[in-house]
Amino acid sequence: MIEIQCIGAARQVTGSKHLVRTSRATVLLDCGLFQGRRKESMQKNQALDQHVPIDDLDAVVLSHAHTDHAGALPVLSKKGYRGRIYATPATRDLCGPMLLDAAMIQEADARHIKKLIEKERLDIEPVEPLYDHNDVAALMGQMVALPYRHPEQIAPGITLKFLDAGHVLGSAVVVLDVEDEDTRIAYAVDLGRKGLPILREPEIPTGVNCLIMESTYGDRHHPPIEEVDGLLAATINRTAERGGKIIIPSFALERAQEVVYAIKRLRKTNQIRHLPVYVDSPLTVKLTDVFKMHPECYDKETYAMLVGGDSPFEFEGLHYVSDKEESKALTASPGPHIIISASGMCEAGRILHHLREGVEDRRNTILIVGYQAQHTLGRRIVERHREVKIFGVMRRLAAEVVVLNGFSAHADQQDLLDFAEAVRTRGKLRQIMLVHGETPAQSALSTELIQRGFTQVLIPGPDEKIRV
Repeated sequence: MIEIQCIGAARQVTGSKHLVRTSRATVLLDCGLFQGRRKESMQKNQALDQHVPIDDLDAVVLSHAHTDHAGALPVLSKKGYRGRIYATPATRDLCGPMLLDAAMIQEADARHIKKLIEKERLDIEPVEPLYDHNDVAALMGQMVALPYRHPEQIAPGITLKFLDAGHVLGSAVVVLDVEDEDTRIAYAVDLGRKGLPILREPEIPTGVNCLIMESTYGDRHHPPIEEVDGLLAATINRTAERGGKIIIPSFALERAQEVVYAIKRLRKTNQIRHLPVYVDSPLTVKLTDVFKMHPECYDKETYAMLVGGDSPFEFEGLHYVSDKEESKALTASPGPHIIISASGMCEAGRILHHLREGVEDRRNTILIVGYQAQHTLGRRIVERHREVKIFGVMRRLAAEVVVLNGFSAHADQQDLLDFAEAVRTRGKLRQIMLVHGETPAQSALSTELIQRGFTQVLIPGPDEKIRV
C-alpha cells in the first residue's frame, strides 16, 4: 500500500507539504509556510501538528530552500519532530541564513505592528512569531546533506535520490524508490526552465511510476529571456528619464541573483543608463555568498565566468546593503536608481518600507519579476488596485507597475508538458498528480496532458489522500 496526502500546495501555491505513507514508513516531502492573508496564513502555520502526524514521521525530505517549501521546518522541529531532514548540500547551506532571516523578520514585524497599534491606534491585530533563532539552530542540527545522484535509504523500505531540478540553487527532483509494490515516485516541485542563465537544466528521472508535478504556470508560456532583457532595459530607461526609482520586490534566493546578472548584461552592452543599483537585503547578501560556494550547481557559462574572475553577481555601481541605517537612508533618497529588495511577494522585509515611500509617486516603477500568490500585497499590486494596504495604512498606487514573468524560475506549460513526456518515455508512468498551482493553471495543464494521452491526471485537494 502506498498513499500520498497533500496537506499544502493543493489547489494553491504556498505551504508545500506532502505525506508519503507505505505499509512500513511515513515520509514528509517539504514543509513550507502558507502565505497570503496574514491571519489565515498564521492560523494554518500554527496548526501544522493538526495535519502532520509528527510522531509517525520516519524522515523529512526537502526539495529546495524557498520559504513556501522550507519555511515551516522550525515549526515542525519546535512541535516535537526529532528525526532527520534530507536536502542537497547547497539547500542545507541556504536554509541556515534563510530561516534565521525569517525568524528575525517575524520578530521585527511583530514589534512594528505592536508599535503601530500603540502609537497610531490602528485596527490591526497583533502577531506572534512562529519561531525564533533558537528554534532554527535546533533544526539545523537535524539536517543531513545528500549530494545529487547518491541514493540512500532514509526509512524502512524507502530509498531517496536527488536529481537537479534547475529551479534554484540546490533544488532537487526527489526520487523515492518504495519497496511496496516496487514503485518509483518522482516529486518535481518546483521545476526549473530550459535556457535560463546561472543554473543547469532539470534532469529527467527514469523508471517513474507516479509523478507529482508542480503546475504554477500550467496555463501560460514564458517569453524568451532575450525578450525579457529588452523589456527590462526599456523599463529602467523609461523610469530613469522621469527621475524615478525602479523598485524590484525579489525573492532573495535565485531571483535577486538573476536580476543582478541581467542588469550586468544590459550595462555591459550599454542598453541601459548606468544607474546605481542597491540590493537592499541582508539575506540576499548572505545567499549570494552561498552561491559562490556551490559551483557544482552552475551551468558551463556561469562556471567559466567565476573561474575567470568575472562574477555574475558583481559590477561597478552595484551596492549590497546590510546596514539598517543605510537602508533607511536609501528609502528616503531620491531617484533615479534601482532597488532590489525582499520579500518577493511583498509580505515582509525591507521591501515594505520602500513600497510605503514609493507607491504614491508617479515617477517610480514597481517591477514585478516573480509569482505573486493570491491575497498577498504583491498580487494586489499586480492587479493594480487603486489603493494597497502597507503596515495597516491604505496608500494610493500611483507608481507604474510592470510585470516581467519571463524572469520566473518556474517551468511554463510547455516545459511541464515536455518534462512529463520525457518521464513517460523513460519509464512506466501510470499517474500524474498536479500540485503547487491555482485552479485555472491546473485545469489548463490537466487538459493538455490528457490530450497527449496521459490517462490518469489528478488534482488533489487539501488533505486529500491518493492511492498510488
